[in-house]
Amino acid sequence: MTLVPVVDPLACSAHGDCAVVAPEIFRVDDTAVVVGSGPSDLVMAAAEACPAVAIAVVDEATGRQLYP
Repeated sequence: MTLVPVVDPLACSAHGDCAVVAPEIFRVDDTAVVVGSGPSDLVMAAAEACPAVAIAVVDEATGRQLYP
């Protein structure tokens, strides 16, 4: 299963926790931006680290939202 992170720019407060957890997946400018991909456990850990809950995680194959 491939997990895809989706950032809600209106909810993102640019705390940067996602980029600390997964710098190969996220960069933070004014908001978090997805810049790459990584293992599913890392995508999920970065999303769960977001204090604003601004990162949704979607199953690429089904389109089903797995988090939050």
